[in-house]
Amino acid sequence: MTPCSHHTPPLSSFSRTPADPLTPRPRSTFNPRPPPPPPVAATRLSCSTADAPEMVKAIRVHELGGPEAMRWEEVEVGEPKDGEIRVKNTAVGVNFIDVYFRKGVYPAPLPFTPGMEAVGVVTAVGPGLTGRKVGDVVAYAGKPMGSYAEEQILPANVAVPVPPSIDHRTAAAIMLKGMTVHVLVRRVFKVESGHTVLVHAAAGGVGSLLCQWANALGATVIGTVSTEEKAAHATQDGCHHVIMYTKEDVAARVKEITDGKGVNVVYDSVGKDTYRASLESLAPAGYLVSFGQSSGSPNISMGDLAPKSLFLTRPSMLHYTGTRDELLQSAGEVFANVASGVLRIRVNHTYPLSEASRAHADLEARKTSGSILLIPDN
Repeated sequence: MTPCSHHTPPLSSFSRTPADPLTPRPRSTFNPRPPPPPPVAATRLSCSTADAPEMVKAIRVHELGGPEAMRWEEVEVGEPKDGEIRVKNTAVGVNFIDVYFRKGVYPAPLPFTPGMEAVGVVTAVGPGLTGRKVGDVVAYAGKPMGSYAEEQILPANVAVPVPPSIDHRTAAAIMLKGMTVHVLVRRVFKVESGHTVLVHAAAGGVGSLLCQWANALGATVIGTVSTEEKAAHATQDGCHHVIMYTKEDVAARVKEITDGKGVNVVYDSVGKDTYRASLESLAPAGYLVSFGQSSGSPNISMGDLAPKSLFLTRPSMLHYTGTRDELLQSAGEVFANVASGVLRIRVNHTYPLSEASRAHADLEARKTSGSILLIPDN
C-alpha cells in the first residue's frame, strides 16, 4: 500500500474569493517546557486508488532513529482539493527541527515525510481556489511537515509568493530561519540600539541571520562558535566579539566584554550544554530566549532566575505566525531585508534530495555552517 498521511490544520484559512475575509485558525496553546510545536503530521500524499496514479520520490521515515532511518521511496501524490495547491519543489531547506522529528524528540505519526521548508512552482490548483495559479513561485515554512519530496500538496494559505528578485535557493534557505529570526528580534525580545546580545551557535543557519539582523538594529553582538573558520563567518555576519567556547569560558568572556554588566538577551539554540553560561552572562532583568535544544533540554528551575530577576521564554515561530496576516508580515520583512542587503544568506552546503541522510549526518556532526539545501534529483 502506498504510504500516505493526513496534513495538519493550516496556519490560517485561505481566501476563496477576493471578497472573503481571512479567517485565522485558533492559536496554538503555548507550552514553554518542553517546547514541541503542535503535533505535526506529514504533508498529505494521496491514497487514491484511481488508475495510473502519479508517483514522485520522497524521503520517508518508518522508524525513529539516526540519519539512516530516512529512506528514498516512491509515493503517490494526488490532485489538490478545496483550498489546496500542488507544488513541484525546486529547493528544500534543512533545519534542526527536522532532526528532532526524525529522532522522536517531537512527535509525528509514522511513517512520515520530514521537512518544514521549501520553494517550488505551483503545478495544480484546487477547485474554486482564487489567488493562486499554475506557474506561481511560492515558499512555505512550518506546517504541514513533508517538504522532503519532489512534489507535495499544500494548504494554499501557508504558501507565500516569492518576489521575482529572490531566487529559489535563497528563498528556500531563508524562509524558516528568517521568519524565526524576525520573531526572535522583533517580537519575543525587541532588539534596539544600545542593547548587547549573546548568540550561541553564531555561525549556524539561524545564528548567522540573528547576528546580521541584531547588528543592523544597532545592538552590540557577541557570538559563540567552535572553530576558527566559524569565527571568521560570525565576524562577517556582524559579530563585534566572537568567543571560541571550545577554548574560552563563555560567561567570563562576556563579563569582560561588558565590563561586568552582562547582556540584555541571550539567544540560545543549544540548550543543555550552554544554559548555565547563558544565565551567568545575563544582566539583571535580562531575557534568556531558549529556542532550540541541539545538545538536549536544559534543566532550568525558577530558582535559577530569581537571583537576577531573569526572564525565560521558549518560543516557537509557529505561535507568532498563526494568522495569514502575521505570516505575510513576517515573510515580507524577511524578503525586504534580503532585497536591501541587511540579510545575506550563505548556502554553504547543497545535497541531492535523495541524500538527505548525509545532510542530517553532517548537520548533527557540526560539519556545516550557514544554510543547508536539498535539491530534488529531477
